[in-house]
Amino acid sequence: MKKRYLILGTVSAVLLGAVTLKAWAYRGNPEQKGPNFSAERHEQMQKAFENKDYNAWKKLMNGRGRVSQTINESNFARFAEAHQLRLEGKNKEANKILAELGLGQGKRNRNNGKVKNGQRNFVDKNGDGICDYRQ
Repeated sequence: MKKRYLILGTVSAVLLGAVTLKAWAYRGNPEQKGPNFSAERHEQMQKAFENKDYNAWKKLMNGRGRVSQTINESNFARFAEAHQLRLEGKNKEANKILAELGLGQGKRNRNNGKVKNGQRNFVDKNGDGICDYRQ
């Protein structure tokens, strides 16, 4: 009986690890397809970015995610520029634009290490996207 639980636990851990790795891998990498990828939607999204068509992008996003609350008609062209830079492999430049827009990949410090609401934040001291120390 214990052997059965051990095998079931191991299989579960492997499956969970695979799903987590896949979800983590696609964050910020335009070549990696996300878990809800659709070729048709992807093509429509690419056209929206190429044409800098905020309304088409907004309709495709359908209010999903923080990005839908942050990007608006006035800053969409800049967001589309970051998207193009990412496709060209210019991640540092794209990340800079995303940070300016209040977006990022969860690695950036959004308040320059200042204590906010009693919590300390990690600091990216040299701008490489990796936290160097905690202030």
